[in-house]
Amino acid sequence: MTRPSSKTRTDPDVAIHPCIVSFMSFLESEGNVSPRTLTAYRTDLIQYFSFLRGHWMLPEGEPVDPGRASVTDVRLFMGSLLDRGIQPRSIARKLASVKSCYRYLLESGAIGQSSLSLVMTPRLSRKVPEFLSEKEADLLFDRFPEAAAGGGKDTGAGRFEASRDLAVLEVLYGCGLRLSEVIGLETVDVDLQHGFLKILGKGRKQRIVPLGKSAAGALRNYFEVRRNFFRILEERGGESTRAFVTSRGRQLYPMLVQRMTRRYLSSVTESERKNPHILRHSFATHLLNAGADLKSVSEMLGHSSLTTTELYTHVTFSRLREVYRKSHPRA
Repeated sequence: MTRPSSKTRTDPDVAIHPCIVSFMSFLESEGNVSPRTLTAYRTDLIQYFSFLRGHWMLPEGEPVDPGRASVTDVRLFMGSLLDRGIQPRSIARKLASVKSCYRYLLESGAIGQSSLSLVMTPRLSRKVPEFLSEKEADLLFDRFPEAAAGGGKDTGAGRFEASRDLAVLEVLYGCGLRLSEVIGLETVDVDLQHGFLKILGKGRKQRIVPLGKSAAGALRNYFEVRRNFFRILEERGGESTRAFVTSRGRQLYPMLVQRMTRRYLSSVTESERKNPHILRHSFATHLLNAGADLKSVSEMLGHSSLTTTELYTHVTFSRLREVYRKSHPRA
């Protein structure tokens, strides 16, 4: 007997809500949705259809008809999440997942109508992103050991990791990359000669990001240290297609980069969040503070909308006020 695949094998939740299967298959076929996003969609939809089953008191075995759901049903679902202590931001995400599923069901003809377009997504307060001051950013890189910058005679794992860590942080801050983009960066997409990186971002969208002198220098040194390190070990790890690897030649993983970032940032900032994303926030903030235009920063960050990038502009207001007070005769 053939064993069912992991995508189609019987699952109690999926069996109750068969339309989840077709929607998830559609998302997978699109090829531009990450495994993490797929898991989030699946979890959100299972919660929604489970709520409808219980709310409508359907007998066991009777399928849930998504087209039957009214605006009131959806609002009751959102209210049940609030009662469970789910944060408004998470509720908004779950509602977005449900709406995406309904759009698919309408377009595929699985349902004839939907009331979800009448349900408004709750307006959320936008959090101000944390970022390093320019002084803290300078201090971060000034404190790196000499081995990381190519000095010293150490050719072992210590120098390899120091040079790699410096290159990772330089790219996070100097190019404004996401954690996933740093981990997935391919060596062939690093052009040191012309000074740019080719990035495969969210939704598998490609963009070109300028590579500054500091980041380019750190990458050049790291690649040299990496070649020597794996040659001495006589291992093939140095031949990985990924730009950044572990001392065993394997692809970096998120937890390693997060621990690395936290360790280095702890010595220069008291910010509560010491994660890779704070360097991306700092990249955008420092560019805007220096007068970069919003559209260019948005393109470098890989944002699909200028509205997302505008989140950083509040940071520049204090600087604009300072410039105004110093420059205007009647300020």
